Amino acid sequence: MNRAANNRTVLVAVHTGRGAAVDSARLVIDRLVKAGITVRVLDTEADEIGRADAEVVPAHPDAARDAEVMFVLGGDGSLLRAAELARPAGTPLLGVNLGHVGFLAEAEVADLASAVDSVVGCRYDVEERMTIDVVARQNGRVLADTWALNEATIEKQGRMLELVAEIDGRPLSRWGCDGVICATPTGSTAYAFSAGGPVVWPEVDALLMVPISAHALFAKPLVVSPRSTLAVEIMPDTPSGTLWCDGRRRFELPSGSRVEVRRGAAPVRLARLHGVESTGAPFTDRLVAKFELPVQGWRGRARP
Repeated sequence: MNRAANNRTVLVAVHTGRGAAVDSARLVIDRLVKAGITVRVLDTEADEIGRADAEVVPAHPDAARDAEVMFVLGGDGSLLRAAELARPAGTPLLGVNLGHVGFLAEAEVADLASAVDSVVGCRYDVEERMTIDVVARQNGRVLADTWALNEATIEKQGRMLELVAEIDGRPLSRWGCDGVICATPTGSTAYAFSAGGPVVWPEVDALLMVPISAHALFAKPLVVSPRSTLAVEIMPDTPSGTLWCDGRRRFELPSGSRVEVRRGAAPVRLARLHGVESTGAPFTDRLVAKFELPVQGWRGRARP
């Protein structure tokens, strides 16, 4: 990448509820502005950030239009919120983790200055993460038409749900359960992982279906083709449910509702940095670091 600085724009978003995140945002803005890069901040966050040298824009998908990168300072929740702005514009997200696990983040706060310098120097690549498109209907009436980066979950509101799972137009099994997770590989380390689903490497194209506390003989997590259509039907005359997408968007599912999940039409793009020690690592190393997995005693492949 070789761009003139005065033609470059970066959008900065921050978890304003965390003082450390706001301080970090100011550092990012300061370094970008000194490098001659135009910085945008969202109008919902501008007062807390308090930088007069940043352009204030409405918190709308147009905010990310023509932006080279969207810096996001916070945890995975902040990244998921930012994805709603960045995805329509195709703007890559660059997350700096100030949360707990931070699987979606590219850098830790200790590497913040190096991460900014990598963006200034155009030392990064962009990878695409699969999303899912989600449609819910009841008797032909559309209840929800949305998308998710991590997962869509059909969850009980009170009593256990009675539902039928379907793959590619064919019924698979009826479950009495707390719910069902339909996830992407990116979401395999989130809610689906907590529910007993497998970890799927991000470069694997697949869709996951993971039942939650199912009372059934066959209730194992499923990994299916990215070309498949997953569907869940809530049985008529049974309790209603709730559809959640990425834990952010909520929709009511009356009994008799049907939810269909397919590979998303548009991906979410993530910036991957060069030359920052704690980032750009193989996914295996990320798993070890984020989950603090024991690897003591590993000697590696024998060398001649």
